[in-house]
This record gives sequence, structure tokens and C-alpha cells, in this order.
Amino acid sequence: MALTADETRAIAAALVPETRLFIAGAFTDASDGGRFETINPATGAVLAAVAHATAADVDRAVAAARRVFDDGIWSRAAPEDRKQVLLRLAGLVRAHRNELAVLESLDSGKTITDCLHEIGNEVPNFFQWYAELADKAFGKVAPTGEANLALIVKEPAGVVGLVLPWNFPLLMAAWKLAPALAAGCSCIVKPAEQTPLSVLRLAELAREAGVPDGVLNVLPGLGETTGQAIGRHPDIDIVSFTGSTEVGGYFLRYAGESNLKVIGLEMGGKSPFIVLDDAVLDDGLIEHAAMSAFWNGGQNCSANMRQLVDAKLAAEYAERVTARARAFRVGDPLDPATDIGAMVTPEHHRRVMSYIARGSAEGARLLSGGTSFGPGSFIEPAVFAGLTPDMVIAREEIFGPVLGILPVNGMAEALRIARDTEYGLHASIFTRDIDRALWMARRLPCGTVSVNGFSEGDVKTPFGGYRRSGSLARDNGAEAMDQYLQTKTIWICTSKPVGA
Repeated sequence: MALTADETRAIAAALVPETRLFIAGAFTDASDGGRFETINPATGAVLAAVAHATAADVDRAVAAARRVFDDGIWSRAAPEDRKQVLLRLAGLVRAHRNELAVLESLDSGKTITDCLHEIGNEVPNFFQWYAELADKAFGKVAPTGEANLALIVKEPAGVVGLVLPWNFPLLMAAWKLAPALAAGCSCIVKPAEQTPLSVLRLAELAREAGVPDGVLNVLPGLGETTGQAIGRHPDIDIVSFTGSTEVGGYFLRYAGESNLKVIGLEMGGKSPFIVLDDAVLDDGLIEHAAMSAFWNGGQNCSANMRQLVDAKLAAEYAERVTARARAFRVGDPLDPATDIGAMVTPEHHRRVMSYIARGSAEGARLLSGGTSFGPGSFIEPAVFAGLTPDMVIAREEIFGPVLGILPVNGMAEALRIARDTEYGLHASIFTRDIDRALWMARRLPCGTVSVNGFSEGDVKTPFGGYRRSGSLARDNGAEAMDQYLQTKTIWICTSKPVGA
């Protein structure tokens, strides 16, 4: 059920967010009493002072996580038991949908409409889907002679660090937590310092659902302190990170300099939106084009800002996309009529605005938008035409509401320019010829290719990147749970039974 603006504001006024660390089933202050401020991006006002986890706090959380893992209360529990707890957690998220959505909108600047959809639908669906998968991770029996029996079994990998981005706080928590908990792991979750509040509330609901103390720990803090302590910790077995390519590189270095822990990475992108010459520029295509660039204010790693449009269609395409961009309403995230909320921080707002200025300086034509207004960090969606492949705005990830149109001559040139990037996360192709679509999809070095629609898939399909967009690890699908499971061979030497 949708909320009115008055209802969202009433919920916001009544919120008293939890701001302490969550370790071993209890909320606690940081060991040194340190705190940092989280800001409402729509107003610039301080929402809360949040406990800042130190390296000592990471040690404390990891010790609790290892202790409960070794005890086996969760790691060796019957998968049906883990399933029931995760199903209860899914139900609690649905029951607290409105509270969680308003809390996340306040903390992130995301629109309440997006938050309600994600938290009321996608987040609980992830916990439910992996709950149902928990008792279906089958092992194998390898073929041998009668003298041996070879069992190949799956076991939870141990203590895992889950480091989240700020653009989808609870959704990314569900992407990582649901399969890790279903596998039987103990988890250390670090929410982004910009958006810690909804994840702390999720920890409270997980405890209510029956997740044992120590299995889930939430440690807000800065990347250079809390994040680095997680990356370097010698008793964390796996880190799954979603965020920038630069920070992903730090985690690889931390692993190399500590215990060689496994690092799963989902990082940046510069995803192409390819419109071939036979595509029909109907309202559906234009809507996909606009949403691929402007959904969540463009703060999305798979945003299709780089739009490669056949030159025969480019003029009409630019006119129609510009008209759609002008129709977006930018403003108060708590108002259900708002389409695009605020950039997450003033610093990020300045970064996006610098890219818009750079695009104009390099000769791209700004057709619409690109202006900012306050008191929060708001940007009107920008549409550029006349991009060339060498422009900075055509090559670097902007992570804001910027759409760039780059005319191409034919399918071969579209493919060549689409491939000309260091990233490889996502691509969209629009054509009426399925053979052309499949031919291009096979040749695009990226983790997800969407045909005749902008989509990242759903809970059943793996998501991740090639090149500087990721590692071999994947979020979502059965593949996500694989990264939290170890494979063990048990080789049994049998002997001929007496009397046989």
C-alpha cells in the first residue's frame, strides 16, 4: 500500500534510530566511544551520530562470530532450521516495510517510492528465496571402485565480511546476507558510512527472527578504519564487497597482506545502452532509456549513461529522451510524487556537477538539466548529445543523473565502442532482430546483457562483472550461495566385509 506525503513525514517524525554497533546479539558503543555523523541528503541536517567501530571492535565482533561458528549452533544446524529463521526474517521485513523505507529514504536521499518497492518486495524476497535454497545445496558421490567411497560435500566457509555500498543499503544487505546466512556462515556487516541506519534496524529484526547471537554483527564506520580492519583481519575467511573499483583494489591488497582471504568484488561500470538501426523508438524504449540512466538518481553501478544510438535515429531519439528527462520531478524524497531524490552527500553532489561541467567543456551539447538546487544535494537530470568515445563523460563512471548520447554508424561500430571500456558490468541492446541481439550479447564482455529492456535480472540470476567491474564471484542466483560454501572431499577406504 502506498503512503501519502503526510504519512511518510509522520513516520519520520516518530523515528528514533538505533546508532550503536551490533555485536554478539546486543547493541553497544564503540570501544573508544567514537561517533560520526550521518546526514539527511535532502536537507543537509544531521540525522544521527553513529558509533564508529574501531579495529578493537572488529576483533570483538569477529571473535563472537568465530565462537558461534565453531559451536555449530547455526553453521551445523539442520538447513531446515536456518530456513525457518530466514522465512521469519522475511516476514518481519514486510511487517516493518514502512518504517524501514522511511528510515532509508531519510538516510540516503532515495525516493520513498523506490524504498517502499525495494524493502517491501525485493528485500524480503531475497531472504525468502535463499531460505528455500538452504536445504537444496546438494553434495555429490564421485564414481569409484568398490574399495573406496568418495563424498563431495558443501560446508559453510566460516566468518565472512560483507561490505555494503550506500546506493541500495538494505537491498545490498539482503543480496549478501541472505545467501551467507543460508549457507551457515557467521557475518560481519559493514554498512556504508553514509547510510548505516536501516541496516542497524535490520540487525534488530534478525535477532527477533531467531538468528543466534554472534551470527550477525553490524559495524558502522569509515572505510579507512572499519573497512580496512575487516579487510586485514586474519580470522575473516571471505570478504564480499560492493562499491568502487578503487576500494575493491584496496581489499585485494588487504587480503594479500594478511591471510589471503577470498575477496568477492562487484564494482563500477560504464554500461552501454545500444540502439540499433531497426529499433522502434516507442514510448517503452524511451522509458527504458531514461530509467537506465536516471533510476535512483543515476547512483547505480549498472546505470546505462553511455547510450550508443544509430546515427539514423539519433536526432529523434535525443528529442524524445530529452522530453522524458524534463518530466522527472526532482525534490523531497519523502514525497511519493518525487521521481528523483538527492545525491547522497554534498561531496558526491560536487563530483557529479564537475562531470557535467567537464562534458560541456569537452564539446558535448547539454540539451537539458544539469543544474543543481538546495538546500539539499539535488541535480536536475542532464541529457548530453554529441558525445565522442574519447570524452571523459563517455569513459568514466559518473554515478549521477547524467545521460549521454553517442551516435554510431552500424552494428559493428556500436559493438566496438561498447567494448572500448575498462569496465564490464552491464549492457542493454535494442533491436527487432534476435539474431543480432544474441550475436552482440555473446561478444560484449560484461556480466549481464539485457535485450529490449533495461534490467539487471532478478534473485534467480547471478549478477557481477568482468574486467574492472568485478571478480568471478557473483551476487544473486544459486551462484551467490556458492561463494559462501567450501567444497570438501571425504575419501573413505572400504574393506571387504567378513564373510563376503
